[in-house]
Amino acid sequence: MIDFFLEYGLFLLQAITIVVAIVLTVAGVVAASSRTPKGEDGQIEIKSLNEKYEGLKEDLDLVLLSDDELKQQAKELKKKAKEEKKARKSNEDDDKPRVFVLDFDGDIKASAVDTLREEISAVLLVAKESDEVVVRLESGGGMVHAYGLAASQLARIKSAGLKLTVCVDMVAASGGYMMACIADRILAAPFAVLGSIGVVAQLPNFHRLLKKNDVDYETFTAGEFKRTVTMFGENTEQGKSKFTEELEDTHVLFKEFVAQNRPIVDMDKVATGEAWFGLRALERHLVDELMTSDEFLMNIRKTADVFKVGLVERKTLVEKLGVGVQLGVVGAVEKVATQWINSRFMR
Repeated sequence: MIDFFLEYGLFLLQAITIVVAIVLTVAGVVAASSRTPKGEDGQIEIKSLNEKYEGLKEDLDLVLLSDDELKQQAKELKKKAKEEKKARKSNEDDDKPRVFVLDFDGDIKASAVDTLREEISAVLLVAKESDEVVVRLESGGGMVHAYGLAASQLARIKSAGLKLTVCVDMVAASGGYMMACIADRILAAPFAVLGSIGVVAQLPNFHRLLKKNDVDYETFTAGEFKRTVTMFGENTEQGKSKFTEELEDTHVLFKEFVAQNRPIVDMDKVATGEAWFGLRALERHLVDELMTSDEFLMNIRKTADVFKVGLVERKTLVEKLGVGVQLGVVGAVEKVATQWINSRFMR
């Protein structure tokens, strides 16, 4: 029995020693990385969607076509490549247009705007007047100022003289539609949700609960309407009226923005805060055509070079090592445990 506890104690000591050694190593890496100047948050990554689709086709052809059909196809592709190369040399100014595809997946804070602004800046550095930008947009809306900034980022594309197309596969409502209406053309899936040109604000009020428990909540302000409504104080009719007035003014600005960017829309009919599925949105001129982003990109690749542009976040050295360190600790402890079990029970 004494031998068992001695061996078990030795096992714990070995395991602790390994864990401490790894922790000290990581601490050294963290200290070193903290002294290293930080670089950019990410780097722009660009991928050819033409090559992606061609790769998918080739994978299927390898399975579906006979050897003779594959040989014939290879000859045709080789001939086509030569003809395209010859055409480019004879008329260098007649290059295929380029299409840059960006993705925006918005939350209530429009957090993706930080990535969007970098991607747009990168595209504008290389884009020509014949190029087009396609934004696959998904958002149910959120904070007015955040989506106002996101819409302004898309406006930069228009200001640079580039064509802008927005594709909505699922939802572009409220702030999401504020962004979409910037586009020269809006495409939507048949059951995508669009519209919701309205403004909403809601908050709970705990004043009666606090009063019931003899808790006072005081707010001190300078300025008549510095604080209109509050979660904990008593909301006055004057404060609520002012808050509603501010919401109405925001709605007016929203309607003016949509009307300016999409004058074909009858604002009296669509600025009710309602949202509609794709077909109904088309009837109200909120979109220009019913089509998924996949269908659009598959079609446009035939006449243009299509590129997916995205900002890829750079992981710090510590983040890269994080998973490896965790696996290393677990692996080391498992190794020591296995050795101890073998020495104890496999004699």
